[in-house]
Amino acid sequence: MSFHVDATDGAARSGRLVLARGTIETPAFMPVGTYGTVKAMAPQELVALGAQIVLGNTFHLMLRPGAGLVRELGGLHRFMNWQGPILTDSGGFQVWSLAELRRVSEEGVRFRSPRDGSPVELTPEISMRVQHDLGSDIVMVFDECTPHPAPAADVRASMELSLRWAARSRRAHDALLAERGGDARLFGIVQGGMDAALRRESLAGLEATGFDGYAIGGLSVGESETERLAVLDAVVGHMPADRPRYLMGVGRPEDLVAAVLRGVDMFDCVLPTRNARNGHLFTSRGVVRIRNAVHRRSDAPLDPDCACETCRHYSRAYLHHLTRCNEILGHRLLTLHNLAYYLGLMRDMRAAIRERRLVAWAQACMEGLTRGGEPVP
Repeated sequence: MSFHVDATDGAARSGRLVLARGTIETPAFMPVGTYGTVKAMAPQELVALGAQIVLGNTFHLMLRPGAGLVRELGGLHRFMNWQGPILTDSGGFQVWSLAELRRVSEEGVRFRSPRDGSPVELTPEISMRVQHDLGSDIVMVFDECTPHPAPAADVRASMELSLRWAARSRRAHDALLAERGGDARLFGIVQGGMDAALRRESLAGLEATGFDGYAIGGLSVGESETERLAVLDAVVGHMPADRPRYLMGVGRPEDLVAAVLRGVDMFDCVLPTRNARNGHLFTSRGVVRIRNAVHRRSDAPLDPDCACETCRHYSRAYLHHLTRCNEILGHRLLTLHNLAYYLGLMRDMRAAIRERRLVAWAQACMEGLTRGGEPVP
């Protein structure tokens, strides 16, 4: 792996993350493929939209179909017919969401499968093995996603546990590379809740261990936008300049813009695909809720400034009809558009950074995001 910053504009960076299976232009958005598929999209459609890397979910894939089976069948790339890089999360965030079903200890987490109630164990060593079985290009350390809000003592204890788990993840990852070979790279995850000092302490501990990239986790867990931006302001500028910086699970368009302005390089979120399936669309003229009756007779495109297949070939009236009937084609067309919007947003930011006009571009973008969007053009 190599990472090159090619241009800067203030704190924002445009660069290239070079991996064995391909090069990722940053800032980059990674579509989320929870079960080895980005919902409703075929891999070739993602490539056509400009996706250069996708995210796979360790937790869900280890439960179904099982990481061992995926490895037996040639790894996740072959299994899902995706030729580019794959980043896999560690499973920590999903375990956090199972508060009523889990028990956390120094060793790891024991929980009941949300699928069938069977007992499951996840530790740093198991998480590393699962991600290597999947054939991930970027492996994430196993961490505890700190609850919010939480008492200060609990936040510190959680952060320190994540640091110990990160060191165990590093050792397990290196042992698997020595045993199996391969090019997988390991990223650390900064924790510490909303406490700036704990966040920087977490980062220092991760740097002492040494990782190929650094992520900010534990956000998008119920905190306010002000709290989230305060964490980014406290941490991003201290992260190693020669390594990629990844903000996990944060994904409104305005959040991505704000984070890029602060120097973040990589993002993932289910929001564009999940919102598409619920008829919530992002456009250059604001949010459109396509199920609303105002679109029933509109022959206009969803976004006249978008060149995606959905906007070029289908009217708002037709998309409204498909969503009201809960047709599968509606899910596909709307997901395609939202992903085109997100990937186009990143492409536009990369260009604006190279041309040193990001602040002006961001102001215009924010104005577009806050428009109503519903009136038919």
